[in-house]
Amino acid sequence: MDAQQTPAPLKTVVELTRLSTALFSVLALLVAFGAVIIASNKSDGGTTVQSGNVKATSAVLDAATIPATATAVALKEFSIDPKMVMVDTGGVLKVANQGAAPHTLTVEGTDLVTPELQPNATAGLSVASLAPGTYKLSCTIPGHKAAGMTAELMVMSGGAAAHAGGTTMSADQMDATMAARTKAFPAKTEGLGGQVLPPKVLADGTKQFDLTAKVVDWEIEPGKFVKAWTYNGAVPGPTLKADVGDKVKVVIKNELPESTAIHFHGLITPNAMDGVPDITQEPIKPGATFTYEFVAKGPAVGMYHSHQDAVVQVPNGLAGAFLIGQEPVPQGVGISQEIPLMLNDAGTIGLSLNGKSFPATAPIVAKLGDYLLVHYMNEGVMAHPMHLHGITQKVIAKDGIPLQFPYEADTINVAPGERYTVLIKASEPGVWAWHCHILPHAEREDGMFGMVTAMIVK
Repeated sequence: MDAQQTPAPLKTVVELTRLSTALFSVLALLVAFGAVIIASNKSDGGTTVQSGNVKATSAVLDAATIPATATAVALKEFSIDPKMVMVDTGGVLKVANQGAAPHTLTVEGTDLVTPELQPNATAGLSVASLAPGTYKLSCTIPGHKAAGMTAELMVMSGGAAAHAGGTTMSADQMDATMAARTKAFPAKTEGLGGQVLPPKVLADGTKQFDLTAKVVDWEIEPGKFVKAWTYNGAVPGPTLKADVGDKVKVVIKNELPESTAIHFHGLITPNAMDGVPDITQEPIKPGATFTYEFVAKGPAVGMYHSHQDAVVQVPNGLAGAFLIGQEPVPQGVGISQEIPLMLNDAGTIGLSLNGKSFPATAPIVAKLGDYLLVHYMNEGVMAHPMHLHGITQKVIAKDGIPLQFPYEADTINVAPGERYTVLIKASEPGVWAWHCHILPHAEREDGMFGMVTAMIVK
């Protein structure tokens, strides 16, 4: 064998080594070139860099460079906290993902957006490019905004965000602004949800409730209309009532742009009537009709809501109360009013009581000495501590199940899907505030809003 000749197998290895070296050289050049491009982008305030599936602007700061004066914003499933973020012009948001899924934060209508933040990750977002004013914040992950990941951003000049009141208004201006909203209560709006739907009684005694799922323009508060997904054009949908032992039919016609179904939350039904697409039934296609049939068992305090694309359909309005029989009350107590109070906090409906936001919420009016039976029903995505001023509430049932030991409280925390039944005696005359005690759900610098109403005892 010639001393200069490389054996065939070894020759192959040598050639591969040379090829690998050449490839690494090319890759090194590409990396260097990329570094130049990224450095150039970072020096240009209007450019963006790609991060996962989200383009993050050069206004993004890594955790190590976030200033101590940054305003904290927390992302969770599915909320942005606080609901009103206040920051001075030129300020920075410290955005922390405190949830269990990836999230982002964007200022809608601008190119300001964080990278996709994994759980426990933090990033800074400079708002130096924003003029003073109010903006919308949301998460860009599909479905998260609809599920409730929205908030307002108020950019203020002159160090106003650091002011104890968090506002540029004088004390007199704030007083006047807040008073105007309160004096507007109860404001008139189009549409009234939750009304009792009389059933069609069939020849065999079956009670049939006819529902149509459709999108309508719904007035949340004066002049503010949203696209609501409704049963029979109202939010919440009609209240359905049956007696224990009744044969019930619920006929749903789907006029939505997508498939739907009805789940009877908290009611005992046959498995085939449970209303979960691809588990107990086929989805109800647009234009189709489906009939649910079961015997009313109870007494029960239930809800009916969509179980198809529920993260959109339910917060947008597809929910209603379903009451069977009568919850037992203490002997000698006569009920003057039975009131389902549906809580929502997400979707197009947002922070609301029975489909309305203060000052358009309906007050509950009672005569001195009356007893009221109120069913708190949470169809939102977060818990709400419901607080009635001046008068105690006696909790007599949880999820429609009577309590062996009823108890009194002034604040009752209602988690998503829960129902609490409370007995209230109108014992103290006056107008009593009634609201969710998560303060950003009820009040801001321009006055009360959202999950606020009043009990009026005459």
